[in-house]
Amino acid sequence: MTASDPNRIIIFDTTLRDGEQALPQSLSARQKLQIALALEQLGVDVIETGFPVSSQGDFESVQGIARVLRRAVPCGLSRAVAGDIDACAKALSVAERFRIHTFIATSEIHVKDKLRKDFSQILEMGVEAVKRARRYTDDVEFSCEDAGRTPIDHLCRMVEAAIAAGATTVNIPDTVGFTLPEEFGGIITTLYNRVPNIDKAVISVHCHNDLGMATANSLTAVMHGARQIECCMNGLGERAGNCSLEEVAMAIRLREAYMGGVHTGIVAKNIARTSGLVAKICNEPVPPHKAIVGSNAFAHSSGIHQDGVLKNRETYEILTPESVGFTGNTMRMTARSGRHMIRACLRNLGYEDDSYDLNEIYARFLKLADKKGQVFDYDLEALLFFSTLDEEEEENAFELDHISVMSGGSHSIPTASVRLRVGKRTRTESSIGNGPIDAVYNCITRLTGIRCQLTSFTITANGAGMDALGQVNVTVDYDGRIFHGMGMSVDIVEAAALALIHAANSIDRAAKIRESRKAPQEDAVPAMNTP
Repeated sequence: MTASDPNRIIIFDTTLRDGEQALPQSLSARQKLQIALALEQLGVDVIETGFPVSSQGDFESVQGIARVLRRAVPCGLSRAVAGDIDACAKALSVAERFRIHTFIATSEIHVKDKLRKDFSQILEMGVEAVKRARRYTDDVEFSCEDAGRTPIDHLCRMVEAAIAAGATTVNIPDTVGFTLPEEFGGIITTLYNRVPNIDKAVISVHCHNDLGMATANSLTAVMHGARQIECCMNGLGERAGNCSLEEVAMAIRLREAYMGGVHTGIVAKNIARTSGLVAKICNEPVPPHKAIVGSNAFAHSSGIHQDGVLKNRETYEILTPESVGFTGNTMRMTARSGRHMIRACLRNLGYEDDSYDLNEIYARFLKLADKKGQVFDYDLEALLFFSTLDEEEEENAFELDHISVMSGGSHSIPTASVRLRVGKRTRTESSIGNGPIDAVYNCITRLTGIRCQLTSFTITANGAGMDALGQVNVTVDYDGRIFHGMGMSVDIVEAAALALIHAANSIDRAAKIRESRKAPQEDAVPAMNTP
């Protein structure tokens, strides 16, 4: 919020502090810098870069980020302790402007059982911390830790005292995700009604997701007057996570009119890219059903939904995937898909409506969908050229016969030997690689003659224990078209080989169909018994 724009919502990102606390491993200084720069490009206003006093490594990381940020304000966290505040100032002083964020717990359970003090002592410590931070910067934030469970009289006294001491932002954290939206909104309203100097500071909120209310509580707080939201990319954070940056940013953008004209500076088209970067660096994959950035967020498999989206995307999409940086929605062909979806897919593949019997193809599609779960465009195309599902499967050009891998340590070169059935013949190839799977993939590429680009590679375990089946899923780009492959084995290298061979068979089948379409036809309908 600025004096000229009271409806501007400040986005305060704490992925590098609260978000990192949830990770099983610490991020390196280089990784943190990558994330910080991406957050700045995303349009984040304040970046909480870390907790400088916690370690020399964190101090240096905070300092390094503060040195390179140009638009976003670097911020360091400190307890209400002189040494913490001094460490923040020292680390951040390399920046032209910076924020010191100091905090102390105010709820009765924290005051009595954790800090073992009385509230008057806590009040004094908070005031002294703010005054000390003001020696270094005029941008001081004070947080009442566990504000959601703090007696309202104590909370009002603490907020008033912190602002009088010089805090320019006062944060009201729902530290353990305890409150419900109406309750949390009521706390913000009470503060505005009872704290006489509240207009001298920006009121911020920092909500956790223990009850799944972090986004709802944050947005409700904004509706009640808060003008800063503290959040993390992908909803990372302690326990169940923090308020999700992408969720509040897009909710505010979509419902700006309903929320009274509030807005943020987030560059929405950079959301998908930033989300992917954070997920990869933190080794925290985004759940498929995660709002805004999950792989299912813009996917449709219900026939009714697909029909609506094909006619008008707004029937089932309140946001477009392009608005957050994705290339488009995903129409997943499953047994729930209707004829309209099959027709649309075949049109995209270049088939005229009168070149096939839709009812016949749809009936055979349903059988394939029941068997495979998800059907891809090349599967659907194959149905036009094969009379039965079994015949389609018998057309596999490549089949794994034998695989052998040698990879004996850091100083040895991974080597693989693969024997494939290629058509009617059996062929063998050996190769080296950067690792055992790379060596196997080099062999398969030479044996099949199919040079494709691997675009994704995922491993999951089916079952539990040491003998669980490993499942490998791959997607590859071949001639501008995406193909999928899946392999399963107790040996993960073999599963990886089977996945690539599966994709290679789909590519080979699609190539044969393409050649068949080029050949002269006696009538417009593709011959169903032609491989």
